[in-house]
Amino acid sequence: MSAGISGEEIAKLSKEYSQLKPVVEKIEEYKSLLADLREAEDMMADPDMRQLAEEELPLLKARMPEVEKLLQLALLPKDAADERSAMIEIRPGTGGDEAALFAADLLRMYQRFSETSGWTFEVIEEQLSELGGIKEVVVNVKGDGVFAKLKYESGVHRVQRVPETESGGRVHTSAATVAVLPEAEDVDIKIEQNDLRIDTMRSSGAGGQHVNTTDSAVRITHIPSGIVVTSSEKSQHRNREIAMQVLKTRLYDLERQRVDNERSADRKSQVGSGDRSERIRTYNFPQGRVTDHRINLTLYKLDQVIQGDLGEMVSALIEYDQAEKLAEIDG
Repeated sequence: MSAGISGEEIAKLSKEYSQLKPVVEKIEEYKSLLADLREAEDMMADPDMRQLAEEELPLLKARMPEVEKLLQLALLPKDAADERSAMIEIRPGTGGDEAALFAADLLRMYQRFSETSGWTFEVIEEQLSELGGIKEVVVNVKGDGVFAKLKYESGVHRVQRVPETESGGRVHTSAATVAVLPEAEDVDIKIEQNDLRIDTMRSSGAGGQHVNTTDSAVRITHIPSGIVVTSSEKSQHRNREIAMQVLKTRLYDLERQRVDNERSADRKSQVGSGDRSERIRTYNFPQGRVTDHRINLTLYKLDQVIQGDLGEMVSALIEYDQAEKLAEIDG
């Protein structure tokens, strides 16, 4: 008696089917166009059908480059993590209080973009500054294809504006660092309990404002890598879950970086590499513009972008990355 297919296997096959279906459709479209071209060319030899063929051939030939390009795009190697949920980490860089306030602006920008994309946005660790900025925040964004759209956000984001604390009206430049990591699955990373040191600590609320503290906060140290993660929710059990998920995701990211570095000598396109030391974007408030330096794209719609309207920027980055990969294949 066969055991049958488990729900997990059905979900995996269903996911694989949904990924392959668009590729098969593009192959079928290309084959159908080739058949139509051959038929039209054969019709040219028939005096009765020649006029019709002469009308159809230019139209069919004009469609061919676009269909070929779409097929090439469909056949490009996919990042295995693209369909996954993701973790966003935001930290202020240079600029003191203003950098912390800018980090908070970025958090709201990603939250609104996630909401309009139909994703779930959950802050799992947050440290606030006295002025309401962010010292550090870790967010879990759950949904289909989250990493594919957000992975290009990794890097240094720079802001140019007059800070609220500036009385002289001078424009200051501050920065914040964003890291987007694909969420790890249990099969990706195996963690030995002997490699962990788990400590419980007293936990306080956002910005240290809460008077009542508990011993629920959890700090997990992964001894081989030196990675330390903390979680400060009210439930110690929930904190262990969160901290372990963050740890797995960071270890998975380390492994992905190691593999990417081995391949990087052969890769020209670095737009999606997630180099977190690279200055990727400038938000200039006096001029109302946002510029992505990797693709030399400037949009004069800063207000909309900072409110979460990232669609145009994300689409441009994806298209640029695809074009670079196509160029590598052709080259």
